[in-house]
Amino acid sequence: MASPWIPRMHLWEIDDQPWFPSFLRAYVQTGLTHAWTVHIPYLQPSSPATVVANTLRRVLGSSASRYIYIDFCAGAGGPTPFIERALNSQLATSAAHTVPATAASGVVDGTSDASSSATPSYAAVADPRRKSATVHDEDAAVQFVLTDLHPHVESWEAAAKQSDHLTYVSSPVDAANAPDVLLRRYAGKGGKNGKGKKGIFRLFNLAFHHFDDDLARAILKNTVETSEGFGIFELQERSIGGLATCFMFGFFIFLIAPLLYWWSPARLFFVYVIPIVPFVLVFDGIISCLRTRTADEVEALLRTCGADSSGWEVKSGREQVIWPCGYLNWVICKKAT
Repeated sequence: MASPWIPRMHLWEIDDQPWFPSFLRAYVQTGLTHAWTVHIPYLQPSSPATVVANTLRRVLGSSASRYIYIDFCAGAGGPTPFIERALNSQLATSAAHTVPATAASGVVDGTSDASSSATPSYAAVADPRRKSATVHDEDAAVQFVLTDLHPHVESWEAAAKQSDHLTYVSSPVDAANAPDVLLRRYAGKGGKNGKGKKGIFRLFNLAFHHFDDDLARAILKNTVETSEGFGIFELQERSIGGLATCFMFGFFIFLIAPLLYWWSPARLFFVYVIPIVPFVLVFDGIISCLRTRTADEVEALLRTCGADSSGWEVKSGREQVIWPCGYLNWVICKKAT
């Protein structure tokens, strides 16, 4: 991540507050999902969800198919169903054409190029009605699991119906104390034919900045003790460009809301007449920038979490997801092989 120009401040976001009406929270979360999945031609190389899939495929290389990916802060679903489709689409292409596992693009520790020849089209990734791509080798397909401390079962059930490789846990899951039943269910699980036992890889999409240092350490400690890897993906950073991108996002909401929400007069009302939704998205986006940690700060928490992390490798980088100053910042850690 870019070097911060201000210290991290753990302030509060409107969307997190219990007094914020649940129906408005749903509108805001839908807006955040679109921030992950919408692809604006010429301004974006692809949707941010696709960039996450590209990054996982590139950084993990051939080991990308050796994990079960569990989103421990899935919210209403967010980008994870779209990441699943994009990643399995790439694995399907690799299995069908036996191409090398590592894509020759993107950024690892400083060099950026988010495009990839294996990147699926936006139509294949962002259309929730499309089924997941068919992977010719079933043991190469990867499973994704949605969990949260506050489950959104109805939304997850609808998403899971669109893919054979997406499931969910309907009971609350604490990322700092993953239930033994969950770990036993997925740890070491193999493919369709029982081959290739897979490890747990935790996902934190636009989530890790919500945790204060003590909770972040507790989550990392539990992760090191029960998982084989984790990925942190944030759409913001502590920089002037990151703050500017929040205001850009608010502008784009005004611009494209009729295309996204033409079927919902209530949503349009709270975008244009009483613009609560764009205000909360911009305000919370600014606060999220101030709360976001750099890769060095995440690693410092990892090394002091109370678990033995000496055998864990840390990689990080940033990908441009919207011109001119919008970047996806990521940290990927896994046990060294």
